[in-house]
Amino acid sequence: MTERLYYNDSFLAEFEARVVRTNADRTRAVLDRTAFYPTSGGQPFDTGTLAGVPVAGVEEEDNGEIIHVLTAPLPGQQQVRGVIDWPRRFDHMQQHTGQHLLSAVFDQLYGYRTASFHLGSEASTIDLETGSIPPEQLAQAERRANELIWQDLPVRISFEESAVAEGLRKETAREGLLRIITIEGVDRSACGGTHVRSTGQIGVILLRKTEKIRGMTRVEFLCGGRAVARARADYEALDRTARLFSAALDDVPQTAAGLLEQAREAEKTRRRLALELATLRGKALHDACPVGESGLRVHVERIAEGPLGEELRAMAQSFCNAGDGLFVAVSANPPSVLFATGSGTCIEAGARLKAVLEPLGGRGGGAPRLAQGSVPSAALLDQVIAALLQR
Repeated sequence: MTERLYYNDSFLAEFEARVVRTNADRTRAVLDRTAFYPTSGGQPFDTGTLAGVPVAGVEEEDNGEIIHVLTAPLPGQQQVRGVIDWPRRFDHMQQHTGQHLLSAVFDQLYGYRTASFHLGSEASTIDLETGSIPPEQLAQAERRANELIWQDLPVRISFEESAVAEGLRKETAREGLLRIITIEGVDRSACGGTHVRSTGQIGVILLRKTEKIRGMTRVEFLCGGRAVARARADYEALDRTARLFSAALDDVPQTAAGLLEQAREAEKTRRRLALELATLRGKALHDACPVGESGLRVHVERIAEGPLGEELRAMAQSFCNAGDGLFVAVSANPPSVLFATGSGTCIEAGARLKAVLEPLGGRGGGAPRLAQGSVPSAALLDQVIAALLQR
């Protein structure tokens, strides 16, 4: 079993150790002791170097050994020096201790228990056993967590037998000696992760978005340096937006809401005018279209790409309003067809379109005067047009 130096001192950034075993090409090494944290309990592994070779991963075996995965073969010496990537380690310490504090706050304020924790590369999350969290509760939990950070409460490591360990926020199935992380007066949790020495070293906690997942609520949060970087990025994004709007920062939401409403109204007007234009175009097409030998006016509209939407439907219905029109529109991508008939043609659009498409492997149908459908291939569209217009 590998001795875990981080168990007693998470601030240990360099150490000496003896190589116990490696694989054949010496890219996977077991040491007698290590300060490298392996992926466990929602916290990612540490990185750094071992005898100058970059450590790409750290894995924990069932037998308690820790395997260091290297990017190149480990040199042949028996004694090696390990160096932890300190910025990454300290960032993980801030996030993990912040999680303990935040979970305790949600539990104490609202009785929301933490089901799981994940420390990601950009943000961290906790899954709380509640269907939803009102915004005011989220804000209150954030305020309370930061108040406890500003009190700079001690964070201590202790080892206690599971049979006598009391006051743990969450029960543990582990038996024997437990490693317990205590935030003075706030939280006691069995945990093998790396942590800061006081809540003040967390820096700050920033709660972000929430989402529902498997009947619980997932809360995204950032601590310390991550929170500061995210706040800076948020400010710069808001500042750029304010400049685009020629507005003060605090006025951006109201300005954006006003412009959004204007855009909605403009879109409504555009759609109304487009439909009116399509209707006029349909009438103009009808008036310019000669009457065929069948006594009907026929128009075929082809588009290379795009849906056969409401403007084409308006044009088709306008073309057929006089009663003597047959209107077919087809799109090559996706392969689709629109068919409209005038009331004097004695042709029901929906029934005919369905009868034409089904033998070709297509699908479609609709009302007596207007129908739509699709075919498996654009190569079938000419055949569909001919069949629809056949008397």
